[in-house]
Amino acid sequence: MTLQQIHYAITIAESGSLNKAAEVLYIAQPSLTSSMQELERELGITIFNRSGRGVTLTADGAEFLQYAKQIYSQYEDLIEKYANPKALKKKFGVSTQHYSFAVKAFVELVKSFDTARYEFAIRETKTKDVIGDVASMKSEIGILYLSDFNRAAVSKLLRSAELEFHPLINCNAYVYLWSGHPLAKKDIYSL
Repeated sequence: MTLQQIHYAITIAESGSLNKAAEVLYIAQPSLTSSMQELERELGITIFNRSGRGVTLTADGAEFLQYAKQIYSQYEDLIEKYANPKALKKKFGVSTQHYSFAVKAFVELVKSFDTARYEFAIRETKTKDVIGDVASMKSEIGILYLSDFNRAAVSKLLRSAELEFHPLINCNAYVYLWSGHPLAKKDIYSL
């Protein structure tokens, strides 16, 4: 399987016709058909149902196309990123749950660097996604809250992603209530 064949399959699926896809790809339709037949033989599946009205994806083809689009998108990202090495910016990303202190610290950090040379990103997301972002190198740092309640689950996720947890601060939990709420008059709250 080649990236070119993946690109061909995506284009055929998007156009719904081998003839239209051949025009878009600037290749002869018989060459395109031959390339797809070769790909189908190699994979051992039928990607397209062919008829006089065009082509449609088979169930196997739809599943294949999901993966193919991911692979081809990553390939295009690589080309875009490395086509002009002089324009390449260093990247730094942080994934975090919603914490105002993290956003404030991130903004202060960004101010101290030349944004023409660096690309910064902060992502506010869920615990599992914070871990996934760091594991996949989408972010260099993840900021999570660890407590007795979630410690076992978060530790397991971190271990499976081969990540380490390093405490930044110990902090108390705070409760914010509308001033008219029945609990607003209490001085102390407990679980």
